[in-house]
Amino acid sequence: MIGSLRGTLVERSPDGELLVEVGGVGYRVLAGPPTAARLGDLGAEVRVWTHHHVREDAQVLYGFATRDERVAFEALISAHGVGPALALAILSVHEPLSLRRVLADDDVSALCLVPGVGKKTAARLLVELKSRLEVPEGDLGVAATSAGGPASGNGATSGSVRSDVRDALAALGYSTDEIAEATRDLPGGDDVSALVSEALRRMVARR
Repeated sequence: MIGSLRGTLVERSPDGELLVEVGGVGYRVLAGPPTAARLGDLGAEVRVWTHHHVREDAQVLYGFATRDERVAFEALISAHGVGPALALAILSVHEPLSLRRVLADDDVSALCLVPGVGKKTAARLLVELKSRLEVPEGDLGVAATSAGGPASGNGATSGSVRSDVRDALAALGYSTDEIAEATRDLPGGDDVSALVSEALRRMVARR
């Protein structure tokens, strides 16, 4: 099975398909658009962690920027009713640390930000994925900082507070994709107004 590729990034399509050339052979790799965008520039040497998915009618390589993304993907597709396409969609909205935080907080509404995931499916995934992703107890923001990842701010933000922030942004007319991007890795705290303001500032900065 192919676990990773190191080679030249030759092509990248808007939907996340990559062509990575290794030793004169071009490998087609499917990745989520956010992952594909941050792997590197065309012509650059890249390292892609891969999951080799074998079906009766096809063999597909799914690609990830980090090993942790691949671990999360494999946990997702082992859950009932989650195929590779939905797993990529989930990771496009929630990177692995964010996904673990969602699970730790039982944040159903955060999973519902993923296109195609309703409340019933989200509630089931919360139960199934906690054991598969080994969600730790305690402050995930502290764990992320100690592992070299982004800090989550001063104190944890509860799932209910983040849900209130998303509801407020939805009421202002923002789309699901805009809300997901603006609320990813918001700083900690329980002041909904302040967090909404921070999310709005991020949206304006991206325009």
